[in-house]
Amino acid sequence: MKIYNLTAKQRLPISIDEAWEFLSSPNNLKTITPDYMKFEVISGADRKMYPGQIIQYIVTPIAGVKSKWVTEITHVKDKEYFVDEQRFGPYALWHHKHFLKEIPGGVEMEDNIDYKIPLGILGQCIHPILVKPKLKEIFKFREKKLIEMFGSIDNSVKSEILFT
Repeated sequence: MKIYNLTAKQRLPISIDEAWEFLSSPNNLKTITPDYMKFEVISGADRKMYPGQIIQYIVTPIAGVKSKWVTEITHVKDKEYFVDEQRFGPYALWHHKHFLKEIPGGVEMEDNIDYKIPLGILGQCIHPILVKPKLKEIFKFREKKLIEMFGSIDNSVKSEILFT
């Protein structure tokens, strides 16, 4: 059983309050998800994020194949972090930690995701040719979109996306 990890960091020239306001609203996830994925919130995003919140989405990650995704917000610490865990969806495991930290000139966002692909050895074979590139593409889109919306602290330093 292989559990993968993705860590992405990005620095933005906004206040911790502005970052938290945007990132802790489940409805804003659509804004930072590629359009071709046809991301749609079905239910559960009518309030600000709180522990125990269940959010249902429909997403089309590849080739027009729709997938229902249900997540639970399990932990929230105001202006510091929140955690979402998949309860139903395309992964065998999805545990996503979102951290915010004030830095000189703005805020650093860090996403840390532990995930497992279903289908055993077949899933492990699919990971490097389909899943890993797709996740990298999604986080690169997110980086670009957030820079368009909020700007960048240092144009020479983009986000970091690491897989282990």
